[in-house]
Amino acid sequence: MSEPKVFLLPDLGEGLTEAELVSWLVAVGDEIRVDQPIAEVETAKSMVEVPSPYAGTVAVLHGEPGQTLDVGKPLISVTPLGTAVSAGVSAGGAAADDAAPAPSPDSIRPADDAAGSVRPDATPGAASSAPAGTAVDSPAAVAAEVYREEEKAGSGNVLIGYGTPGGHGVARRTRAPKRAAMAESVSGVSAAEKAADDLVLLRTRVPGKLGAVISPLVRRMARDHGVDLGELQGSGASGLIMRRDVEAVIKPSPVVERPAVEPAAPASASGTDARTGLGIAGRTAVRGVRKAVAANMTRSRSEIPEATVWVDVDATALVEMRAALKKQDPHHTPGLLAFIARFVTAGLKKYPALNTRIVTTEDTTGGASQEIVEFDGVNLGFAAQTERGLMVPSVRNADKLSARELDAEIRRLTAVVREGKATPAELGSGTFTLNNYGVFGVDGSAAIINHPEVGILGVGRIIDKPWVVNGELAVRKVTELTLTFDHRVCDGGTAGGFLRYVADAIENPGTALADL
Repeated sequence: MSEPKVFLLPDLGEGLTEAELVSWLVAVGDEIRVDQPIAEVETAKSMVEVPSPYAGTVAVLHGEPGQTLDVGKPLISVTPLGTAVSAGVSAGGAAADDAAPAPSPDSIRPADDAAGSVRPDATPGAASSAPAGTAVDSPAAVAAEVYREEEKAGSGNVLIGYGTPGGHGVARRTRAPKRAAMAESVSGVSAAEKAADDLVLLRTRVPGKLGAVISPLVRRMARDHGVDLGELQGSGASGLIMRRDVEAVIKPSPVVERPAVEPAAPASASGTDARTGLGIAGRTAVRGVRKAVAANMTRSRSEIPEATVWVDVDATALVEMRAALKKQDPHHTPGLLAFIARFVTAGLKKYPALNTRIVTTEDTTGGASQEIVEFDGVNLGFAAQTERGLMVPSVRNADKLSARELDAEIRRLTAVVREGKATPAELGSGTFTLNNYGVFGVDGSAAIINHPEVGILGVGRIIDKPWVVNGELAVRKVTELTLTFDHRVCDGGTAGGFLRYVADAIENPGTALADL
């Protein structure tokens, strides 16, 4: 009987390395099909259902609801369908595969066909080339073959936006060319080594850096010396494990004895804090969104040399312009934030240094270098308060949208994140962030940059203030703009120029919109 297939929690993308198991959608003993949802997990960004890439019977559920699981760790074990005859089929299966031609595109079978069903497009040559006495066309044999096809191709739908190798929900019957097998034998890399390397890739993605994984050279060195990269803290940017980190483990530095330090006294069983003497009112685990926010903010503060500039702005003309538009069309007038977002995207085109990202790479010698990556377009993130915490969805290609289109997309994304249904791409693709903290009744804030971006613009509340207009004192609608920027990518002149551009657009919205 075949061993159960273990499905590891897949790479969730965008730097997400763990997820909280909310609930199981299947139980031990249930028969499941490819792409059937098996569990509901909550990442630091959204709630998602995880589908199974395997068909079979649920053997083991690895984890309990409420438990936090790491990417690359077992999630579920599935016993393949038709395992009783799979050995008999595979005994002559190699010869059958060698003799059978690859199927034409017209004979491709959907991956989610029910196991055990007979394929109308079965290739006659494969059946005729099977050894005598093998029940190739029996229902059990077909079920085993269905499972093998699904396992080889994958469903393509492990998570939204992240698929198994086959993709598109289609299973294809493929045979590796003999020369590929010969090349593998020459290289000396076994299938087990490749599988282990793939697991390392899952466990060693750098949080917050899409696709930033440890280089093949470093992974090979770690494998050759038995170093577990999943337990290693990297010294590179954003925790990237570098060659020197592996070498330090292989040749550890001499241990220096340090004087023993008495640990702090733990909280007593009576619920009183030992350090302060106060009663403990409650304990809340730092996980989910709060854990992700804490890690991201800590990384931002430790890595980015930030600076902050601010300016008071007379927003009277913008408020009056929107009020006039609202009288003409009460139901389709963009909000003030949408107009400001339009000014921001225009300002980022004029000052592209603030729409960049610093990327750290490692060369073959183990050294690190940095480069500033400039983007062709703006994905504008905006802060949205939800029951799960502060979320930052992004409007993709915001620079190509009008104020009305920006308003519609901001409203849509706000609703999506508050429902907990935002995808990783919607939450992790921003290039610059706009933060409207005025809704909380505050005037200004030295915001923390949303790593790995290089700038964030804050907008305070709009209130009546005394303001000098044409040499006379008047009451005007005034707001405060605050820009926090990464001083590595630009200097104060660029930051001040961008901030002044947005401020001037708010004070003269008609002229600004006419030029956009």
